Amino acid sequence: MSRLLVIDDEPNVLYSLEKSLRSDALEVLTASTAKEGIELAQQRRPDAVLLDVRLSDMYGLDAFDRLRQIDPRLPIVVITAYATTETAIEAMKRGAFEYLLKPVDWHRLREVVDKALELSRLRHVPAVFEQQEAVPDGPVDRIVGTSPAMQEVYKAIGRVALLDVTVLIVGASGTGKELVARALYQHSRRADKPFLAINCAALPESLLESELFGHERGAFTGADRRRIGKFEQAHQGTLFLDEIGDMALSTQAKMLRLLQEQRFERLGGNETIQTDVRVIAATNQDLEAAVSAGRFRQDLLYRLNGFTIHLPPLCERREDLPLLVDHFLKVFNRDLNRQVRSVAPEAMRLLEAYPWPGNVRELQSSIRYALVHAAGEVLTPECLPESLRDWNAGASAAPVSGTGGVPVGGFDLAGHVQRLLHLGETDIYRKACEAADRVILEAILRHTRGNQVQASELLGISRTTLRAKMKTLGMIVEKQILPDTDTG
Repeated sequence: MSRLLVIDDEPNVLYSLEKSLRSDALEVLTASTAKEGIELAQQRRPDAVLLDVRLSDMYGLDAFDRLRQIDPRLPIVVITAYATTETAIEAMKRGAFEYLLKPVDWHRLREVVDKALELSRLRHVPAVFEQQEAVPDGPVDRIVGTSPAMQEVYKAIGRVALLDVTVLIVGASGTGKELVARALYQHSRRADKPFLAINCAALPESLLESELFGHERGAFTGADRRRIGKFEQAHQGTLFLDEIGDMALSTQAKMLRLLQEQRFERLGGNETIQTDVRVIAATNQDLEAAVSAGRFRQDLLYRLNGFTIHLPPLCERREDLPLLVDHFLKVFNRDLNRQVRSVAPEAMRLLEAYPWPGNVRELQSSIRYALVHAAGEVLTPECLPESLRDWNAGASAAPVSGTGGVPVGGFDLAGHVQRLLHLGETDIYRKACEAADRVILEAILRHTRGNQVQASELLGISRTTLRAKMKTLGMIVEKQILPDTDTG
């Protein structure tokens, strides 16, 4: 259960906030003075704080600083009835997560609280990549795998975590890029400083620029107050830019200057702000192809990939699948209070045969679904998602060209789209096309025994296009040299 601390000297506000925010997943602590709130923060260690800047016993920024002394990474949301107060702006400069105006918009409040709690999880929950037998009692996210490909990932994290350089994490959707970013942060010299994350694909261009760099009052329609951006909030800390390949070119230009000089201006302002932020970026796109297509700046790519970590898709480290299944069984047994002890051999065969286009995230969702539907201590095929069972049924009936790959004709595109919807994915058109491309290319390359010249002719595309698609999908194919049986 997450824990939220609310500090406000108005009893009716405390009552309303506690009643509206408390749930089975969120405990709400309340304090009517700064002193009481600071004591609660020391004793109960909240995951986030709502702090009124006008308190009866202490100046707002003094209370803010005392809370930050207890936990420098604690997300604090400042609430004020004074829209132009410099106190709130100064709190944002010092690292406050957000500030809200009274009377509070309850929908906006819930949104901000949810984001603050998620940020607290990102900062505090360990992203462990050592293999252990037991699941820890407390919250923990683990990068699981002993395959050679994952061993290279662990080595890369250890090699670069302590170096104050920009890191680019490349991998398909669902491979665990956020976990790697958190591991880099938690093993860095900035681990006691702020960690902020933003999804560049989730916001339109104007809002993304405002989120990153902030804006001055009047900078655009609706900008009724100054806003401090993530680069100011994360001063001396780490900023994780997920899906950076979706960033607009105009924003990329500002990003380039920031990475070069650690300086920027807020939107609508002319004051140059100096900051000190380590940037970790992630993408599921081929940025070199995006550069060639004119969608990404080459000079920014050079700045981003000072060190690159490649995360393999699950289909390229299938030896890790039993470990992952066992790990998720333990985690969800604990979280869901279930007692599933093992996976039936028939169910494991279905899991091992499936291509996992949604990677580890899809596997995690599938195991959780299976535990919810399990009737006993053994996870059987009937517990698995219907889409997974349907794919296996179609695959077993489909002819196979070659061995060890995805069955030709066994890919259910409609089912894959439904899985992406079930996982809450966006950018579904591109992901569905990539999944279909993978099936087609694997079948053709098996047929040509890895000969890319023949494959490009059969596909009706150029070798350059074929190679670009293979690179995007992370496919590595070795040409098979076989004796010519036609001569003799």
